[in-house]
Amino acid sequence: MRIVHAIARLNVGGAALSVLELAAGQQRRGHDVLVVAGRVPTGEASMEHVAAELGVPHVHLTSLQRDVSATTDLTTVYALRRLLRDRRPDVLHTHTAKAGTTGRTAALLAGRARPRVVVHTFHGHVLSGYFDPMRERVFRLVERGLARSSGRLIAVSDEVRRDLVAFHVARAEKIAVVPYGFDLDSRVRSDPETRSRKRSELGVDEGAFVIGWAGRLTAIKQPLDLIRVAAQVDGSRLVLAGDGELRAATEALADELHIRDRVRLLGYVDDMGDVYAAFDALLLTSLNEGTPVVAIEAQAAGVPVVATDAGGTRTVVADGETGFLAPIGDIDALAERLRAIRDDAGLRERLAARGRTRMREVFSVERMVDDVERVYEEARRR
Repeated sequence: MRIVHAIARLNVGGAALSVLELAAGQQRRGHDVLVVAGRVPTGEASMEHVAAELGVPHVHLTSLQRDVSATTDLTTVYALRRLLRDRRPDVLHTHTAKAGTTGRTAALLAGRARPRVVVHTFHGHVLSGYFDPMRERVFRLVERGLARSSGRLIAVSDEVRRDLVAFHVARAEKIAVVPYGFDLDSRVRSDPETRSRKRSELGVDEGAFVIGWAGRLTAIKQPLDLIRVAAQVDGSRLVLAGDGELRAATEALADELHIRDRVRLLGYVDDMGDVYAAFDALLLTSLNEGTPVVAIEAQAAGVPVVATDAGGTRTVVADGETGFLAPIGDIDALAERLRAIRDDAGLRERLAARGRTRMREVFSVERMVDDVERVYEEARRR
């Protein structure tokens, strides 16, 4: 098959990584695959080097941007329509809201060059919690219309599918759930030598209890709650890998709660593979998640996860088995779970061992490629 994947940008995060892993897996099966993506904006870390490492061909479409703009969005639609007419793919597979909107619109306007299979993956959604109510209503209407032109829709978790059904984007039977898949053995390292080296680089004593986090310091991730939780876990060190508009507020709260000397902000980290080895637990305080890839990678590295029960997090973290879940915003409960992991070495090892095994069982690349190929076939038959 000739397959075109379209995504807004190949920035650090689960959506971009899963698209690249999927494209590489499809190439290994003999498919002709191309990834189309916008430029990664200034201030965000890029995963374009992963495309090169995996041997995935990709092209930049400068007009494909995250922000809404009638001019650039229309330019993107016509550029994608031209690409479809030139390349004549069998499958157009779009990812993320902007690429999904412009890509599926381009397919509708492509005439005889319209791909036989048009599929869109929701790696999460912006239908609630991101924008004001008026814009959210508009986005929901747009997604409902585009869903009718899609052969199939994919959600990365049961929770995301439930949201899409609740917002009347499409009926449940039209939405397949396909969890992410990654080559975890190549992405994470947790051997004792790596752990010792990374903790030394971070200036952390071997006996310290290190709480890790990675992502964007933005409102949906609730980074201020990270500081509030760490303040309740005596003797802990909090290591934050990421950056964003709430960095200054995060640092200010650490000062206010008198734990600034226990907080280390690394900025964006291109490769987290070694960094997980330095953590004793991973903390997520998000208001919403599609599928938190950082939690998958951490558990694959043997790091238990304590997280808010947000979005698709429950798909990744098995409560009481590979980590713990707590209600969104419940600082006390999150801190209590972290103290339990800190104080009980046996518990920590049981969670770690099950996490290593479960992540490799559930989130493999080959399983993801199999699932997506089944979705393509179902869409082709419609």
